[in-house]
Amino acid sequence: MTFRSLKIRVFSLALAIGLGAIGQEAFAIKQFSDQFKELYVKEGTPLAAEVETAKCNVCHKGKKKTDRNSYGEALAKLLDKKADKDDIEKIRKALETVANESSNPEDPAAPTFGDLIEAGKLPGGPVE
Repeated sequence: MTFRSLKIRVFSLALAIGLGAIGQEAFAIKQFSDQFKELYVKEGTPLAAEVETAKCNVCHKGKKKTDRNSYGEALAKLLDKKADKDDIEKIRKALETVANESSNPEDPAAPTFGDLIEAGKLPGGPVE
């Protein structure tokens, strides 16, 4: 192995480690997630297990942070991720408001997001 190829390998390894350390940006806004958990998630409940597994997918779906499920879409109408991230009162009010909305406005018999949460289910449906 030549010195040049060793240098390239070391550089490649350092680059890979550096990029890995940066990691992926979290999809969820931490304050939104924290308030959801504080308001609705009780340790040892079925919802707690669902939220722990779903993580950001409580509000999001797919792999892009811009893809939201129905619950995330409803919250996005009331909250701006940059302007409202530190407004705990507004976050909680939005969570409470959205809890009273239908999980499927096209279906009159659909439960509200709050009904789903009370039943221990993710409000935006199963993780995709």
